[in-house]
Amino acid sequence: MMSSETFHAHLSAVVTRYRADVAEPGEHLALLRWQMDNNHRLDLRDTFPGHITTSALVISPAKDKILLIDHVTIGRWLQPGGHYEPSDSFWASALREAVEETGVIGAVLHPWHKGDLPLVIDSHDVPGKPARNEPPHVHHDLQYVFVASADQPLTAQLDEVHAAQWQDFSALAAISTRAAKRILAL
Repeated sequence: MMSSETFHAHLSAVVTRYRADVAEPGEHLALLRWQMDNNHRLDLRDTFPGHITTSALVISPAKDKILLIDHVTIGRWLQPGGHYEPSDSFWASALREAVEETGVIGAVLHPWHKGDLPLVIDSHDVPGKPARNEPPHVHHDLQYVFVASADQPLTAQLDEVHAAQWQDFSALAAISTRAAKRILAL
């Protein structure tokens, strides 16, 4: 389990490797890097202007299906994910979210990752939650690809999602063209 000190060092190594090996020109991650340079506690959901989330891009072995959730707060179909919770790795945090939100069984981290390197780091604006005194902020989302059979039944965690279902892989392009393009190149 990563402590807050090892979290910061591990995140720094992951972001540095991502920028060197994966990021496209113009993918600077400026806000995330600024927060890291200023020692923000990115492992805590009450750190603003942003904090770390992890998500799972769960695909079928033939890459023709993707597992999506109908998100209660956001009100649209997205990949399973959520706020980082202490784990041994970022991908383990993403997998835990996928299992909790969808009930997916047997998802395996895609071998492309070679450790904790994310396929995509997507910093995006999210609405706040007034009930939690949470202002609009940024999620620095570390996204990992998992492979699982699309034939299994799913069980949506109804307090966080309206539904979980396998959809045609093309649905991912409307959510993240970068993730869709990178998965197709795997």
